[in-house]
Amino acid sequence: MLELQNDALPIMEFFYTIQGEGFHSGRPAIFIRTAGCDVGCVWCDVKESWTISADQYLKIEHILNEIKNFPSKFIVITGGEPLMHDLSRLTKTLKEAGYEIAIETSGTALKSGLIDWYCFSPKKFKAPVEEAYHLANELKIVINHQSDFSWAEEQAEKVRFECALFLQPEWDKKERFLPQIIEYVKENPKWKISLQTHKFMNIP
Repeated sequence: MLELQNDALPIMEFFYTIQGEGFHSGRPAIFIRTAGCDVGCVWCDVKESWTISADQYLKIEHILNEIKNFPSKFIVITGGEPLMHDLSRLTKTLKEAGYEIAIETSGTALKSGLIDWYCFSPKKFKAPVEEAYHLANELKIVINHQSDFSWAEEQAEKVRFECALFLQPEWDKKERFLPQIIEYVKENPKWKISLQTHKFMNIP
């Protein structure tokens, strides 16, 4: 975990949009995208978030000032891999301002900060910490290969019973895998389908 530098975090961008994936799909949300990733998914569509530059460090007060005029009080902290960083001060400040906070993480680092909704999307490229399975409110598995279906079941066995389970086709392979996911979910109704609806709607 990277420490805060002068009460600042490396932020690639923040923007107001509609959550396109998973449990909160369709909900207006403020996205805070941290810079830096130690996982490196081959299908990542924001590879520019993998690195950190000195000019990306923003004061927490600056972040709050930039987002306070958005009408939603729902924030999604994403990356990159946000748990590379100590999120304690950021989330404390956001909670004090009345925000609900979700995080999207591969679970490769221990949680820091105050998180209301933990979206856990483990990857084969780097093993998650055991804590992630116990914290997960939502398990989201990206289907990129035929073997990912059985891998998804292995991951589902480790999360809590009440954790919401989602299968999501990798965007560039959706024509191949979405029909299979549909049939799989029909046969295994504990799962739901997650789609990147923001891409269909052509919004960030």
